[in-house]
Amino acid sequence: MATTQLEQPGDNGLIARVTRALKTLPRAWKRFWRLVSLYMPKRLYARSLIIVIAPMILLQSVLAFVFMERHWQTVTQRLSQATVRDIAAIVDLVETYPNDADYANVIRIAQDRMQLKIDLLPPEPLPPPGPKPFFSILDEILSSEITHQINRPFWIDTVGNSNIIEVRVQLDGKVLRAFVRRSQAYASNTHIFLIWMVGTSLVLLMIAIPFLRNQIRPILTLAEAAESFGKGRPMPRDFRPRGADEVRRAGFAFIQMRERIERQLEQRTAMLTGVSHDLRTILTRFKLQLALTGTKADTEALGQDIDDMQSMLEGYLAFARGEAAEDAGRFNLEAYFEKLGEEATLRKRKLSTTLTGDPHLHVRPHAFARLLSNVVGNAFRYAKTVEINATHGRGSLLVTIDDDGPGIPPEKREDVFKPFVRLDEARNLDASGTGLGLSIARDIARSHGGDIMLDKSPLGGLRAVIKVPA
Repeated sequence: MATTQLEQPGDNGLIARVTRALKTLPRAWKRFWRLVSLYMPKRLYARSLIIVIAPMILLQSVLAFVFMERHWQTVTQRLSQATVRDIAAIVDLVETYPNDADYANVIRIAQDRMQLKIDLLPPEPLPPPGPKPFFSILDEILSSEITHQINRPFWIDTVGNSNIIEVRVQLDGKVLRAFVRRSQAYASNTHIFLIWMVGTSLVLLMIAIPFLRNQIRPILTLAEAAESFGKGRPMPRDFRPRGADEVRRAGFAFIQMRERIERQLEQRTAMLTGVSHDLRTILTRFKLQLALTGTKADTEALGQDIDDMQSMLEGYLAFARGEAAEDAGRFNLEAYFEKLGEEATLRKRKLSTTLTGDPHLHVRPHAFARLLSNVVGNAFRYAKTVEINATHGRGSLLVTIDDDGPGIPPEKREDVFKPFVRLDEARNLDASGTGLGLSIARDIARSHGGDIMLDKSPLGGLRAVIKVPA
């Protein structure tokens, strides 16, 4: 008759606990790797060194542990066993022939056959135990073997003379003192293995570190070239693809990409320049015809429309060109702030400027001046009070422009950066109606590797934050 085992009441709780523990493992693993990544070096060179050094240290630690545990300890134990066995034999001889007054034969046999120097001392208390060394495998193994083989009161000194071990054994009416060479009871050549292991590791590191540096240098050079291109600066003169095949391929791909982008920009600029020239000719012809025909009242409105069209055309061309052809140079921010002060006086605006750090910047001067002119000019147009705070340090420039104007609603602050977008009820950088002012400003900032952000100003109006590498 078949029987079934009933499920224990506690099984469900155990299964539930195991299930919860298994579910928490992925989260714990993620937290562990998040903690590791937090303290891991961020640079490729340091991480590469860790990849090389960590396995080497782990391997050597395992080898050293196995060697110490299996080889060193085993050899030391067997040598100590043999040494204690010889001392035990001497003890047996002394106790077997108690009538031998001077024990000359025993001393001779111990010295010639066992390489032990022994003395029989008069009965006296053994010396007090000395301080044990912090790490001495010999002291532990030798004491254990004497206790196991001789089983008499004893005293050993493994700390004194580095080449000699002294052993005293309490016998009946006498004390046996034996001097043993340390090499007879201890594997003293173990340090040679450790020295070779550490020495070869240092040699490997001396070879690996320069090799890693040479392999990583082309990657850093490529990163610098890409960063210079992103900031609108010319490519370093000594840049050429180097290093491993993958790094070379990435370098050649970057050069080709840069050439294609520059060629596309040149073609676009050339096309727009031609279109602009043609349209300017037509607009000039319109102006001439209006000047020759009709009364002033009839032609004034048409002339204003032509001027607006010409202004729009200049804005389109400037936006498409993006000042990309200009080379980087020095820009004096302090002198530019003085010009802004004169402009504020002419416009009857209140302006305060603060500059922290070096006033000289490494940017494209005309483009950067236009960026600041667009943003500050917008503040002059719609506000009465403008505050400019600039901080230059550690290769970065932060300019904060606050005003007390009407501002821009938060939901529309990103829209105003789009080309041809105007805000009827708020502000716009381009008074001519093209809607390109903020687009041109952000394009110039991003071509320098930075950006422009808009926020609410403590003065009640708009805050423009310009951050670029400089």
